Amino acid sequence: MTFQIIGYQRVSSADQNEARQLAGVEVHKMFTDKASGKDTARPQFTAMMGHVRSGDQLHVHSMDRLSRNMIDLIGTVTALVDRGVTIHFHKEGLKFEPSAEGDSEAARAMKRLQLSIMGAVAEFERSMIRERQREGIAAARAAGKYKGSTPKLTDQQAGDLRARIEAGVPIARAAREAGISRTSAYTYLKAGSQDQTVAA
Repeated sequence: MTFQIIGYQRVSSADQNEARQLAGVEVHKMFTDKASGKDTARPQFTAMMGHVRSGDQLHVHSMDRLSRNMIDLIGTVTALVDRGVTIHFHKEGLKFEPSAEGDSEAARAMKRLQLSIMGAVAEFERSMIRERQREGIAAARAAGKYKGSTPKLTDQQAGDLRARIEAGVPIARAAREAGISRTSAYTYLKAGSQDQTVAA
């Protein structure tokens, strides 16, 4: 049987570049998701899990690329290792491989403990980053420097959007063609109504 070297990459959005992940690692097949890692319902993740076979080696840039949730991470790694797959996490410098015939229960337990600790550290690190982001935004607001997200439409585009909706174009269609959500379209429509009230 021929064994394969498999790569799995994940970025949170289409705007992020996955090329930096696993740079220099030669693989037979690469799976790349552009989606959140909060759950395992990712097309390429599902395809990867169905593709790997006993003896394969799976390379992942870091633990949080495989999963953002410690329980899912442990479950995924355990399932893969139990199927005979060796997993390499490059950022953490960790390798999890199927138990050898002579491995003791203590050795297997140590591997599970190591995974749990590293997963917990990664989850803690993410929570600290989110906390620092919240503190930074709060400080910027207090200093009058935080302006929120950049408007998705220019004033001209917002005016065109309102005009189309007022002319009878369904709001869902107008929003879709403008490249925004229906909720955002309602926001622009409401803002336009308020502007007209003030002007009157």
